[in-house]
Amino acid sequence: MSNEKDTMNMSGLSAALNEVDRAGLVNALKDKLQNLAGQHSDVLENLSPTVRKRVEVLREIQNQYDEMESKFFEERAALEAKYQKLYQPLYTKRYEIVNGVVEVEGAPEEVKTEQGEDKAAEEKGVPDFWLIALKNNEITAEEITERDEGALKYLKDIKWNRVEEPKGFKLEFFFDQNPYFKNTVLSKTYHMIDEDEPILEKAVGTEIEWYPGKCLTQKILKKKPKKGSKNTKPITKTEDCESFFNFFSPPQVPEDEEDLDDELADELQGQMEHDYDIGNLEEVNLRRVKPVRGRRSVSSNEESTSRLRRSL
Repeated sequence: MSNEKDTMNMSGLSAALNEVDRAGLVNALKDKLQNLAGQHSDVLENLSPTVRKRVEVLREIQNQYDEMESKFFEERAALEAKYQKLYQPLYTKRYEIVNGVVEVEGAPEEVKTEQGEDKAAEEKGVPDFWLIALKNNEITAEEITERDEGALKYLKDIKWNRVEEPKGFKLEFFFDQNPYFKNTVLSKTYHMIDEDEPILEKAVGTEIEWYPGKCLTQKILKKKPKKGSKNTKPITKTEDCESFFNFFSPPQVPEDEEDLDDELADELQGQMEHDYDIGNLEEVNLRRVKPVRGRRSVSSNEESTSRLRRSL
């Protein structure tokens, strides 16, 4: 009875482990085996011949696993590249419909009559498509402020591309000409140390060329001068503020990491993880856009991350 219970518990535990947990467990076991079999030779020498032989066999099993995993990564990369090309015509069609480059067949004639020909002609494509899509995601929605919405209405496409050297991926946000900034493309590139883990080395974003008085990542505060002050003009102060467009100014790791104390290092780590999560989710949700007003995605971080490898 006890054996059956233990088996059931192990089965439930295995089912409960998500992909990230399993990867962490495998890596932990790998590290443990390396420690036993290679890095701590003194420990290995202190083992009995029988146990030492078992450890050597375990090391060989791990080597076989590493070779098989390497082959898996190669085949997966080739498969992703294949479907990346197959997806492109669909993304092109989406872009053309969203931006009114082409009209879909079968537009109801009665709708044109009710709205009037002029209004129907002016309303091209799907207005605010990408703004709505980003707001429908519970993670990116938290980054968008009311002030950001005016600029995001000019967003006409988002593209994801794999970067080979150095390894990583790149997000590109294409904008119509707008009264907020000069750039027509804002990009964010994630450089990965190990793309398959993945481990983020750094992120690089576009410097936004804001028009005067239109910067959304800063706000201007005006304070009245103190009573009795000779200066009667209001005191102006510029302050950083929350904005979706902070996404393009990612946290940077100092060249000399000794300048960081433990508290600052933990804070920087948290900022980088959050920044990567946003980029991660945007990459995923470009493939599953749901521009429905009033409805937001309820998928968890784990679900979104598990879809990360389905290339755009």
